[in-house]
Amino acid sequence: MTHLPLLLALQLSHQPWRHPVIFGLLLLVLPGPSLAAAFAYLGATTGDEQRPVRLFARAYRQLFRRAVLVSAPFVLLVIASVADAVAMRTTPLGAAVVPMAVVVALVAALAWPVALAHVAGGGAVGRRLFLLAPYAVVRHGVLALMNLVLGIVLLFLVNQAPLLGLAVLPGCVLFVVWRNCRVMVVFQGRGAVADPVVREAVRDVAREVVREVVREGRRDATDSFRSRTSRATAPGC
Repeated sequence: MTHLPLLLALQLSHQPWRHPVIFGLLLLVLPGPSLAAAFAYLGATTGDEQRPVRLFARAYRQLFRRAVLVSAPFVLLVIASVADAVAMRTTPLGAAVVPMAVVVALVAALAWPVALAHVAGGGAVGRRLFLLAPYAVVRHGVLALMNLVLGIVLLFLVNQAPLLGLAVLPGCVLFVVWRNCRVMVVFQGRGAVADPVVREAVRDVAREVVREVVREGRRDATDSFRSRTSRATAPGC
């Protein structure tokens, strides 16, 4: 429902790149708050417990402003990168500029839901978020690639069968993307891990490291004591 204006605009114009201002504004305002509200709804749903739909509406109202602020840099960067790639593809510099523009657009597009997952989880909006969201994409390249493949498959299937695709696929893809983004959000707070599963895994690893260090320290101390004892009891000492 929240994307009806965008869907209507796409129905009226099958070449959105010819109307960058209109579609740019729609992309800035509509998808970000909807995605953040969906992430917040999924985060509030635990196990088989079904939350009322009004929770999504409340999250949409509460997160609208922050989601738009977070979406703006990523969406503008994607639009600018795609425009540069299209404009310079036939120029002498195109061979060097187009690949860089494509990489920037992909990283920005994949970092966008990661930043929205951070906001949906109650995280603050700041300069650190815009730097660490792309870093999370690069660090968790496999999960980011999975999100990209799921998005491409979703668009392809919806284009082939719009009614069936929109009725069945978006919910499944959204859940997987949300789970991946929760794992990728490793910068909530100062040095903390947002996802409880990942946080517990980090704690287990830390415990094992501490145990290993203590074990090695005891072994070294025992070896040193035995060495000193053997020297002290050796003949001629």
